Amino acid sequence: MKSVVRAFFRTLRTVLGPVMLLKERLTRPKGMAREPDQQAVVNQQCQNLALYQFQTCPFCIKVRQEMRRLSLPIERRDAQHDTAHRTALLQGGGAVKVPCLKISDGQGQSQWLYDSAAIMAYLQARFEKV
Repeated sequence: MKSVVRAFFRTLRTVLGPVMLLKERLTRPKGMAREPDQQAVVNQQCQNLALYQFQTCPFCIKVRQEMRRLSLPIERRDAQHDTAHRTALLQGGGAVKVPCLKISDGQGQSQWLYDSAAIMAYLQARFEKV
C-alpha cells in the first residue's frame, strides 16, 4: 500500500511540476527598483544567504517570487537532486524540509530559517526599505 501511495504522489508531481513552473514563469513579479549603490549593498548582504529548495515545491515558489519582487540575488541550492546540499541542510538545519533560508554571519555562525511565511517576513523586514 505504501508503494502505491508513493507512486501516486510521484506521478502527481511529474504531471503538476511543469504546470507549476510555467505558472511561476508567467506570473513573475517585476523586481524592486533601487539606486545602483543601494542595490550593490543589497547584493553584498545577499552573499550571506542561501535558499535550500525543491524546484516544484509550491512554498519554495512563493519564496522565489518574493525574492524576485525584492530584487534579491540569493543563491538557490537544490536540496532535492543535489545530495551535497541535501546533506548540508540535514546537518545544519536538522531536517530536510524546504524552503529553508540559511543566514550566515561574519563569524561563521549560521541560522536556519524554515517556513515560507517566516522566510518572506524576514526578507521583507530586512530588504524592503533598503
